[in-house]
Amino acid sequence: MCISTIGVGMSNEKQIDSGRRGLLVATCTVGGVAGLATAGTFVSTFAPSERAKAAGAPVEVDISSLSPGEMMTVEWRGRPVWILKRTADMLASLDKTNAQVADPESVRTDYAKTPDYALNEWRSIKKDLLVVVGICPHLGCSPTSKLASGAQPSLPEDWQGGFLCPCHGSTFDVAGRVFKNKPSPDNLQVPRHMFVEGDTKLIIGKDEKGEA
Repeated sequence: MCISTIGVGMSNEKQIDSGRRGLLVATCTVGGVAGLATAGTFVSTFAPSERAKAAGAPVEVDISSLSPGEMMTVEWRGRPVWILKRTADMLASLDKTNAQVADPESVRTDYAKTPDYALNEWRSIKKDLLVVVGICPHLGCSPTSKLASGAQPSLPEDWQGGFLCPCHGSTFDVAGRVFKNKPSPDNLQVPRHMFVEGDTKLIIGKDEKGEA
């Protein structure tokens, strides 16, 4: 189980069970502050919605204060959901990782089907806003945010920024697409979501078709 976003050498072969998922979410969110600080970005305070406590209930999130380069974490169905407001440089990096990721068009369904409105290079409704479940499809660990580009421990020299699962080494770009020859069988899940109130709020777990 991955419970730290700083120590990339830690690993555990046991799959995280649902009873311990809440602890994982809270711990990884706290650790993410330090990890993102080095990348020049910030993680907002973790504040699970009361509605998220109800099984399957959609979560409403205020994203009006989220600035480019910032990422926030909320809880949905007992899992962490990352909301990353990507910068122009982050979006440009996707052209460089297209040939390096295993499923650039998100057609795999080993883990979860990607909604039709996220079947694009940036895997989102809006180019700048990524919404993904922060759980690795391999064995359920929570990856670490590695948004800064450049060579870093356990990452390639041409790293463009993204996420690293320290448990077994799967890496994902800033669209949540897994790189080739990694343990993860799929990209990070894009949950059903939609924007409301002039795009200042995000509903996770429901879209305009009413599908969850």
